[in-house]
Amino acid sequence: MPAYVSRPAIVLPQFEVSTREIIDDIARNHPDDPRLKVYERVIGNLQVDKRYFVSPLDSPAISGDADITERVGSGFGHSVRMGEQAARQAMAQAGVQPSEIGAIVTSHATTWGIPGHDVRLSNALGLPMRTRRIAMTTVACAGGIQALVRAVQLAALEPGSKVLVVVSEVISSVYNHHDTTMQSMIYKALFGDSAGACIVSTTAPGTPGIRIEDPVSANTFELLLPDTEDLYSGKLDTTGLHFDSTKAGQKGALDSMPYVLDWLDHKVPDWAVIHPGSPGIITDVAKSLGLTEEHTRHSRAVLAETGNLGGISVLAVLDKLHSAPPAAGESGVAVAFGPGFVTAALRCSWSGPAGD
Repeated sequence: MPAYVSRPAIVLPQFEVSTREIIDDIARNHPDDPRLKVYERVIGNLQVDKRYFVSPLDSPAISGDADITERVGSGFGHSVRMGEQAARQAMAQAGVQPSEIGAIVTSHATTWGIPGHDVRLSNALGLPMRTRRIAMTTVACAGGIQALVRAVQLAALEPGSKVLVVVSEVISSVYNHHDTTMQSMIYKALFGDSAGACIVSTTAPGTPGIRIEDPVSANTFELLLPDTEDLYSGKLDTTGLHFDSTKAGQKGALDSMPYVLDWLDHKVPDWAVIHPGSPGIITDVAKSLGLTEEHTRHSRAVLAETGNLGGISVLAVLDKLHSAPPAAGESGVAVAFGPGFVTAALRCSWSGPAGD
């Protein structure tokens, strides 16, 4: 029995921040850094025009000197509120009531709180007390596809049930002027805040969307490259949350693609949802899959318009795919990457209005 994914609902916070504003903010806070011109050139190559933050750029919790309590505490509240908004929109779009939700899968890696998003959202949305819950807290950029993988598995276990997927990130929490490496300057300009949600079910929704065939085990993919823990990493200290990477991290996606291609039996898909982690990731994945530049337009548009949204990025790309969809029955793949170094993917097809 196939599983279907509804059109995602994407929520962006209110404060739009241009790349020019980021560059100027770095210059103001590091006036004596001899690499300022280099930062500007590298940031310009990210192909990000703007992003959205939960607070103004000059607020203490972003560009200011707020401590970890304020940074993490305020960010957690924002992430839950955005997640709730996205979830309500996704259920409304799919015509699903909270009482119909049989499971919820959440992903959130950028702030911290107990109880977590699964509990906070279950209560806020009024989900049934027996709703199954999976809360992922460290998957980061792979979180969107990883959450869909878990949701598809849950839906297959209970045919007809509806699984709510909610991914919410406040990645502006890693914007910290205590970090002065080249990578940290790049990340100041690369990331944006957001939330995304969708519904997964084995019941055909009556609207277009992606379809994952049974057996689920053959059409979902998870990979952990051994001994790659240092490629991307996060840590906490008294000044906040810090995110860093090594030079080898730039090759993580490319190094993972041979395993993805083996899983796909080296068949070229008709379309792809590629995690827009950076221009290089988009290019490497598309070339590995045998796809053209035209196949990457949705991923590049998301990167330019909102930056790297972490786990929400692939949901935003999928939302754009609905606006210019493939033909019914065309094969596709959705793939994302995250710290670990991990890869998550779905082999799918485009379903027409009747679930065909």
